[in-house]
Amino acid sequence: MDQSNVSAAMFRGDSATSAEDRPYWDPELETQSRADWDALKLDLLKAHLHHAYDNSPYYRESFDAAGVKPGDLKTFDDLRRFPTLNKTVLRERQEAKPLLGDLAAVPEDEVVYVSASSGSTGVPTVSPFTQGDFDAWIDYEARQFWSSGLRPNDRYAHSLNFSLFIGGPCVLGAQKLGALSIHAGTVPSERLLTILQTFQATAMWTTPSYAWYLGETALKEGIDPKTDLAVKRIFVAGEPGGSIPETRSRIEALWGADVYDYYGLSDIFGACAGMCEAKDGLHWAEDHIHVEVIDPETGEPVAPGGRGEMVLTTLKKQARPLIRFRTGDIVSFTEEKCTCGRTSMRLMGVHGRLDDMLVIRGVNIFPSDVEAIIRKDHDFTGEYRLLVDRVNHLDQLTVEAEKIAGFNGTDADLADRLKHHIKAVTGVGAKVSILEPDALPRATHKAKRVEDRRDHVWTP
Repeated sequence: MDQSNVSAAMFRGDSATSAEDRPYWDPELETQSRADWDALKLDLLKAHLHHAYDNSPYYRESFDAAGVKPGDLKTFDDLRRFPTLNKTVLRERQEAKPLLGDLAAVPEDEVVYVSASSGSTGVPTVSPFTQGDFDAWIDYEARQFWSSGLRPNDRYAHSLNFSLFIGGPCVLGAQKLGALSIHAGTVPSERLLTILQTFQATAMWTTPSYAWYLGETALKEGIDPKTDLAVKRIFVAGEPGGSIPETRSRIEALWGADVYDYYGLSDIFGACAGMCEAKDGLHWAEDHIHVEVIDPETGEPVAPGGRGEMVLTTLKKQARPLIRFRTGDIVSFTEEKCTCGRTSMRLMGVHGRLDDMLVIRGVNIFPSDVEAIIRKDHDFTGEYRLLVDRVNHLDQLTVEAEKIAGFNGTDADLADRLKHHIKAVTGVGAKVSILEPDALPRATHKAKRVEDRRDHVWTP
């Protein structure tokens, strides 16, 4: 049965028990062979390139300039002949032809929804959807929620921003599978705790930093998240923390709940990948988006399992195709079958962003590398910050980390221990500053982990 045509009503009443026992939202699709996945994607890709070339002025111009035509694609390797684009191009083409830009491949009267990026690094970029695009997206969200164990008898609090944010409408995926959905939004922490208590919500979605902050806030308010709240599933996104086992386990211990990491980007649609109940990587929306992992400097493919920049190509999105979009995210993937039985490729972690990567005396290091070390050591609260200075023409990394209340050792010994582990894991020699509990600011959305004090950044 094609679950994309199933309404939430199917899961109610007498059929609820049997429906909730189903392990998959779309069994035929989710468990098909790798050969079938590749055949499906290649057919979609061929048609999508034609759609982009025939209907988008930008793609016709860029393909012609590169000397390629949609018909040139016979295998996935042929896609490497097609030009890449990035966020800068999206902004420039949108500004050149407002509102949707000339990447759009449908007239505006076919667009029913737009999201927009925050614009924190430039002009906000709009992501348009036709009705078909929107419906396909929400069906994928239902599929992803289902794989993470959300069911029609859950009460789901969606505590993400609804103001043009691509994560807002993801709540409709929870509604589609039949869960009682609470559109909480980004309300003050005390208000959200009241909502969680009043509705006895069993699941919620937020960022890893905010899940940690909210749990700490609850304890300060005299609320034990493990016993006074009903939350048993927390979906997190927006930061690498959800795929760092040490971070995830500490949030789970604080809440007494399972944490599932999700990944999305405003330029395509909400959650493009997410953890199933096995929590071994994030299942990718492989029937919607083709993935390449490349060396960011050479553009050459990275071996399976290796780290590289993620480049994405939409396979179905009609309103604005994205062909070989360079995300700036450093990732790794596997195509091995998951223990849950799903066969889609899995995102094994967003290890950082190119613009977050620090080069300290020739060694690359991401905040997530340090986070894994600190969150593993329970003499630290888990909060940290990286400071980068230039001293005598050399880059110096200082790691600020909070010790727990009641720590019995000396700050010097704790600093030496952390310094040793950072050097052993990353190869970077860092200074370490031990702070008192609650010395660092808590994030109510995405945590700012790096303070770069250099006048300009250069790499050897």
